[in-house]
Formats: sequence, C-alpha cells, structure tokens
Amino acid sequence: MGTGIVAVATMLLPVRFAGREPLAVVAWVIAASLLVLLVAATAVHWLRYPQAARGHARDAAMAPFYGAPPMALLTVGAGALLAGRHLIGLHDAVVLDAGLWTAGTLTGLAAAVAIPYLMFTAHDLALSDTLGSWLMPIVPPMVSAATGAALITHLPAGQPRLDMLLACYAMFGLSLIASLAIITLLWARLAQHGPGPARTAPTLWIVLGPLGQSITAANLLGAQAPHILPAPYGPALRALSLVYGVPALGFALLWLMIAAAITLSTARRGLPFSLTWWSFTFPVGTMVTGTAELALHTNSHALSGLSVALFALLLIASATALATTTRGALTGGLLLAPISTPATVH
Repeated sequence: MGTGIVAVATMLLPVRFAGREPLAVVAWVIAASLLVLLVAATAVHWLRYPQAARGHARDAAMAPFYGAPPMALLTVGAGALLAGRHLIGLHDAVVLDAGLWTAGTLTGLAAAVAIPYLMFTAHDLALSDTLGSWLMPIVPPMVSAATGAALITHLPAGQPRLDMLLACYAMFGLSLIASLAIITLLWARLAQHGPGPARTAPTLWIVLGPLGQSITAANLLGAQAPHILPAPYGPALRALSLVYGVPALGFALLWLMIAAAITLSTARRGLPFSLTWWSFTFPVGTMVTGTAELALHTNSHALSGLSVALFALLLIASATALATTTRGALTGGLLLAPISTPATVH
C-alpha cells in the first residue's frame, strides 16, 4: 500500500506535470506485483507454518498489522481505476477495482472487529504500550470509504448507488470515531511515558493515515452525495467535506510537525531500519490526497502548493523505504525474527 498510494496520489494531484501518467502507472504496476508476490508468500507461510501464522494474532505487537493487507488490496484497486486503466483499459480496471474493493472491505471490517476484540480480551496491554500501530486494524474501513466513492458512478442508478454511499459514510464514521479514541490514548502515552524505543518512532506517522484518509473520503463522498441524496442531506454532506476537512487538516499538520520533530530527534541518536519505515509512506500519501481534494473543491492555490510539497515528501519517503527494504531482503536482515515487546498475552 505504501507504493500503491504513490500511484493514487500522483493521479489526484491538482497540478499536472510531464510524466505524470507514466509515473502513476509504474508505481501501480510495482504495487500490484508486490501484492501478488506477498499474497503468494502469505499463502505458503500459512501452509508450511500454520502454527506460527496463527500465532501472529495472539502477539500484541503483530496483531494490529492484520489491518495492512486489506489496505493493500484497497489501494491497489483504487490505483487500477486511476492509473491502471491506462494500461489495462477502463472496463478491466473497474472489474479489478470492484473485486479488490470487495475483498479489502470484507477483510478490513473483519480486522476492525477481531483485532480490537483480542486487544480487549486477550492481550495484556497498558497505556505505556500504546503505539500508532494500534490504528492499523481500524483504518481499513476509512480506506474503503474513500476508495468506494470512485466506484459509485459505475453502479446502476438508484438503490445500488444509495446503498454504496450510505455504507461508505458508515465506514467513515466507524473508523473516524475509533481512530480519535486511539489518538487520544497515544497523546496521553507520549505525555506520560515519552516517545519510547527508537524503532517505534516511525509508527507515530500512522496517525496521519486516518486523518488524511478521512479528509479524502469526506471530499470524494461529498462530491457524490448531492447526486444521490435529496436536499438538505446531499448538499449538507457536500458542505461537510470542507467543514470537516479543513479543521482536520489543521490537526493533521500539527501531528505531522510533532511526529517529524520526534523522528528527527530519535534519528540523531540512531534510528534503526525496520519495516515500520513504511509508516512514512502511506500516511503521508493520504495527506497528499486529502489536501489535493480540498484544493480542488476550494480552488485554493495555497492548498495546491501544500499538496505538491507533501507529494515530494511522499516520493522521498517511498524511495527510501523501498530501497532499504530491498537491501534488507537481499542481505537477509528482514528475515530475522522480530524483537518482542513488553506486551504479552493471557
């Protein structure tokens, strides 16, 4: 999803530039290829090491990352409709996106229920254990809400479009309210216990994911609402895209500055590479799409410039994460067992 968001963000930028479509297509092809490879690798892992695979759900540190596969499916699907259609055609892109959206939404909703349930009943957690990764299993429904908006126009008019719009708004609320609860816990943990180990610093950037994606979803769904719902509801939801989006962007930028300051401070003491470095990519990408949609709907040159600046940050972060991950995979460092955390399981 960290690579797929580059394709999505590239196509949603309010500023056109030379090589835009080729860049988006290349990013989407890489993301789609990685998705196929990792799905195959996961299937092999479950077949050969079922006990270890099942153990991930019982591990308080690993369990939240069950939210990543649904978001990968959703992001690659959205990329197919935005960028992949230039390669495979619009019809095939819609079919592919619909399939990936359905699979990603179902698995995302399952993760949003199952992982918090395990956290509440099986994992022995304290406030000091709170990490940005706790957001991972509850963000997928927000991604479904944002990416589902693009599929609405490809559905038959009437009840199918209405049901899709309402379902997306329900998932928007599901994810947003749960995210706010976890962000509050994370703020409290930072205030009382500090940033924590260096390897967890990148997870602070995950907070930008639900914030940026919620702004994106509010704007994309708001653009569809007046065509589906009667007044005053349709226009009200259209207005919500700005009434909610601009204040949420303000808080997201505040968190971006805090996360960047903590990350830079940690890097001076040593920031070891791990897969958490991908936390610098997808969340920043959602900030790009959210800001780009706000710029589109307000015609704000300042927001357009901000979306371009965030896009540049996304490209740097994605290139760094991809290069270091490739190097780690080739040298074998990423194949070592993960370091356990203090959180345990009953």
